[in-house]
Amino acid sequence: MALSVHNSLKRAREIFAPLVPGNVGIYVCGPTVYGDAHLGHAKSYICFDTIVRYLRFLGYRVRYVQNITDVGHMTDNDEDQGEDKIAKKAVLERVEPMEVVTHYMMSYFDDMATLNVARPSIICQASGHVPEQIELTAKLLEKGHAYVARGSVYFDVATFPGYGKLSGRRVEELVGGARVEANPDKRHPADFALWRGAGPGHLMRWNSPWGEGFPGWHIECSAMSMKYLGETFDIHGGGLENQFPHHECEIAQSEAATGAQFARYWLHNNMLTIDGTKMGKSLGNFITIKEMVQKVSPQTLRLFTLMSHYRSVTDFSDEALGAAEKGMQRLAASVQAIDQRIASAPDGPADASASEGIATIRERVVAAMDDDFNTPEAIAELFNLARLTNTIVAGSAPTKSTLVLARQAMTELAKTVLGLRFAEVDSDIERQFDGVMQVLLDLRQRLRAGKQYALADELRSRLAAFGIQVKDEKDRSTWMRMIEGDEGT
Repeated sequence: MALSVHNSLKRAREIFAPLVPGNVGIYVCGPTVYGDAHLGHAKSYICFDTIVRYLRFLGYRVRYVQNITDVGHMTDNDEDQGEDKIAKKAVLERVEPMEVVTHYMMSYFDDMATLNVARPSIICQASGHVPEQIELTAKLLEKGHAYVARGSVYFDVATFPGYGKLSGRRVEELVGGARVEANPDKRHPADFALWRGAGPGHLMRWNSPWGEGFPGWHIECSAMSMKYLGETFDIHGGGLENQFPHHECEIAQSEAATGAQFARYWLHNNMLTIDGTKMGKSLGNFITIKEMVQKVSPQTLRLFTLMSHYRSVTDFSDEALGAAEKGMQRLAASVQAIDQRIASAPDGPADASASEGIATIRERVVAAMDDDFNTPEAIAELFNLARLTNTIVAGSAPTKSTLVLARQAMTELAKTVLGLRFAEVDSDIERQFDGVMQVLLDLRQRLRAGKQYALADELRSRLAAFGIQVKDEKDRSTWMRMIEGDEGT
């Protein structure tokens, strides 16, 4: 089965075939760094981290580029009014704009590391690529796709017939839909700024052929993605809320400048909501990642995110988060049970039935991920693997080869593909724990041999209260950590 993805540009599912066989170039819109990252950011970047992980799992060499917006993103939704978000924050905090950027950019990196989101191959700041943005703007002016008005430069949407092909919006429909008073400098309400003239007192400004100013929001992603991935690349990703106008404008200015297709596949993650309302800084209803990981483990938050499809709305609730927490505990306990038994397991070939079951589950996980990165289905199969693993561990004498096979499958599917990590077992502590348990089992054997069954049963019950299951066999007793919901497997 081949990987298929939902291409927002075509509004259809397509088989994924990269431009250069064996290589994938992907660009994902990063955050505007003027505040701590929230759960909406967690959804977006966990989803795209998992997509990149799976592409690498399939054997692709992936160049993953992500931007940091640190200039040009205005507070007004229509991008024609308001203030630069970074500059506004700098004024409020009475610091330099780059102090705001550095603080919140590092905070974002810390949050992503906490969630086990791997660093992109290239992280590029908009403020560090102003020359490239000026060059692209000049090229659009030269080709007649832009015009200068009082020190600002605007893209002329009338010169690009394909404007609206991503979002499905028609230029003529945008006139009546403008939410602010028309900008008299623009020829058409849908035209957008490539370069903005800096007014008196504006903190962030660079020299340009059109006077001092700063780049518009949309131009940064075109300039930086094409610099590192080429005029045409494989995948452009981002949040659904950026499809219009941001991504629409990226396509227009990029393809107008080069005459070539910009991104071949567009992937958009849906939003995260609280009680059905989109979470966002501008709405004031957000929960930061730092706040959330004080309540639940980072890996619980990651599992919660992946339990819904990246293109589906994820509605945040305590109940859903609680279910994810229990699920993460079950997976972690399953891994711990393998690690506990593996060192003392007897040598021998892997059990044929167990091997077949593990192989089948692996195939189903791959099939789920090939189906437009269907993480909910992949996670369901991961729980099937945990149940199978518990059955193997609870067996009378699972061989080391069988346990190693199960552990490798859990590592490959949970960690490599889905980015779920489990606490590493401290071998010295585990050996001590094993020793204590062996003393207790020996003591219990002596109680049973002396027909002190009530005391033997009490010892087993008290161990069960601490999550330790004792299983009596013909000539010995074994133990394992119980996993909530799996006691009967």
